Amino acid sequence: MSIDVEDYFHVAALSGVISPDQWDSLPSRVEQNTERLLSLFDRHGVKATFFVLGWVAERFPDLIRKLSDHGHEIASHGYSHQLIYNQSPEVFREETLRSKGILEDITGNAVDGYRAASYSITRQSLWALDILSEAGFTWDSSIFPIRHDRYGIPDSPRAPYSIETANGNIIREFPLTTAQIMGLSIPAAGGGYFRQFPYPVFRYLFRNASGFGERPQMFYLHPWEIDPDQPRYSNASWFSRFRHYTNLDLCYGRLERLLRDFRFGTVTQSYNAYEPDKTLLRSNEMIRVA
Repeated sequence: MSIDVEDYFHVAALSGVISPDQWDSLPSRVEQNTERLLSLFDRHGVKATFFVLGWVAERFPDLIRKLSDHGHEIASHGYSHQLIYNQSPEVFREETLRSKGILEDITGNAVDGYRAASYSITRQSLWALDILSEAGFTWDSSIFPIRHDRYGIPDSPRAPYSIETANGNIIREFPLTTAQIMGLSIPAAGGGYFRQFPYPVFRYLFRNASGFGERPQMFYLHPWEIDPDQPRYSNASWFSRFRHYTNLDLCYGRLERLLRDFRFGTVTQSYNAYEPDKTLLRSNEMIRVA
């Protein structure tokens, strides 16, 4: 179970109508929504990994401390929720170190895991893995093995694996969940797919991907996805509004069903349930099996 801790105005789908210099002037809802998830997980005895945006951690340190004190794993979601392939390596390095430092100062614990904004480690931004490993991260969950207009490496492995970076370090990768149906890779990781697919369809896909319970898979959600009362931006494109607002009113109830239908733990717990994985080599253009 993984939660990307960001506010509704951080999302890429609304970036065309909300600029970062507006964020501090907008009503934040991330604290109340994350607290609601925390209460739900407490009731179900679930420990999750919370990928926290540095921007959020700076403004709500008590919330992040509370997540950690409740036994959840804290990982980094970067600082400013910008797509990595639109950043320079220098800016990405500065933001990555800044966010990691903020989270470690708040919790007093090492932060070993990372997830890119909008899964933006793609073939064009594999250099980010070098920077992550140099910064002290030991695992990542940013690579989605699908085709998508914003992210994805379609032919990357579906099960967890290790990557040898260009600088010779090893970083473990826990990819986002896909199910194989009639030779096609169908996204079944959560988020918009969880809201847009009918729940029985999503449950089947998630079970299919897990070998019907044999191997852990990655589920993700954002706090804003359980918040149908968030501000609406009618000036966003139709497609962006579809991606962001579809079935917000149904998501919390579906998540309760999911917690009854499956067992969940942190990313590290789930990764350690796998047998030793293959090491992969990274180049500037592709990941290939060693």
